[in-house]
Amino acid sequence: MTQTDTGKAINPGLKAALEYGPILAFFVAYLLLKDRSFVIGGTEYQGFILVTAGFVPLLLASTAALWKLTGHLSKMQVVTAVLVVVFGGLTVWLNDDRFFKMKPTLIYLLFGAALAIGLARGESWLQSLMESMMPLTQEGWMIFTRRMMWFFFALAALNELIWRTMSTEHWVYFKTFGLTAALFVFVASQAALFQKYAPEEAEKD
Repeated sequence: MTQTDTGKAINPGLKAALEYGPILAFFVAYLLLKDRSFVIGGTEYQGFILVTAGFVPLLLASTAALWKLTGHLSKMQVVTAVLVVVFGGLTVWLNDDRFFKMKPTLIYLLFGAALAIGLARGESWLQSLMESMMPLTQEGWMIFTRRMMWFFFALAALNELIWRTMSTEHWVYFKTFGLTAALFVFVASQAALFQKYAPEEAEKD
């Protein structure tokens, strides 16, 4: 069982399913409906639009379940849910997939900007979110936060490049697997920093 910040235990498999299940469901549904179109109320919708329409309530349901089970939602989860509703709603309402494709760009720009504001104030807002998972000295947190800030800005630029220059299918693969892989590679590349700036008590443990 995984212990959350509120002390409530949750099965790690269930937690992963609630966090990543909607994304995988979006991917599978897109593969099934990508070449189909549907006429609803006299308006023709491509499969991508309908998949987006289903993704919004699914993500909200999984987020609500996480909150119910853990008693806690991170700021990142709340912001993501709000932007999914806004941009997903615009995509369906205007029948224009560009809004949903722009969503990751705005999410990463907001996260990068938030970290930049904290750094300008001499603070690591990332530390308040992740300190319990990853012990670092204050200097280590500032360095990691600065790198994370630039990483978020790079992801925003990359998302813009891909959705504007490639097909919807390429973008869906990128969103489902590319972003997760990029985050994994980035964190793994910081191993030397984690080791160098680990607190003395953590090194002894």
